[in-house]
Amino acid sequence: MTDSTRIRIAVALARSGVASRRGAETIVRARRVQVDGEIVTDLSTRVDPSTQTILLDGRPLSASEPLRYYVLNKPRGVLSTSRDDRGRRTVVDLLPDDAPRCVPVGRLDLDSEGLLILTNDGPLVTGLSHPSREVQRVYLAEVIGAPTDAALDRISEGIEVDGELLQAKPARSRRPGRELDRGRSSSWLTLSLHTGRKRELRRLCDAIGHPVLSLQRVRFGPLLLRDLPLGHARALTNRETRQLRRAAGLGSD
Repeated sequence: MTDSTRIRIAVALARSGVASRRGAETIVRARRVQVDGEIVTDLSTRVDPSTQTILLDGRPLSASEPLRYYVLNKPRGVLSTSRDDRGRRTVVDLLPDDAPRCVPVGRLDLDSEGLLILTNDGPLVTGLSHPSREVQRVYLAEVIGAPTDAALDRISEGIEVDGELLQAKPARSRRPGRELDRGRSSSWLTLSLHTGRKRELRRLCDAIGHPVLSLQRVRFGPLLLRDLPLGHARALTNRETRQLRRAAGLGSD
């Protein structure tokens, strides 16, 4: 058994489809998992599912799902979650019919659109989402009015909103705005940040008096949205997957 074939016990459970990574950790702590006849409770335990016997509640694990990686151009009105108790449309509904059980990396709020990564690779989801990795997200925002340089400086320096310090790197976009009602017009900003707080960019733009009309994520780490049609998903290339794994602090294999 080599190090390259060994994975953490919770990852093995998650890849077999029995639970999410966090749910799998709870299962291990509950003494429900055996490896080669021994109960395992240590989450650092590494196993090779291809050569070891892993039992959950006395039954063998199902074969691990193949790892899959997708990029989606999320439309407005679609939830960034794997399921919804109220039966609303979610991003997984837009994946190919043969896609395994995947989860989104982070979220885009209901009214936002753009690039969203979905995968069943638990360590990648964790790595890309963790603040310590500082994976860059870039957005195009259409806002009411034209923010002054001073207003953009406030965003860059950080603004405290509801007890949270929110911050992004703003730049003016060359995309032309449009005429709105009551003599108002819009303009476009490019906003980049390394965090994923709830509605962070909308709250920042509200704080400087220029509410967001539309918000689109165009980049996540090394991955660009490019010309992927709205509402469509595609599988990532091997090169894109390696780039994302490096951004997440993982090996490229």
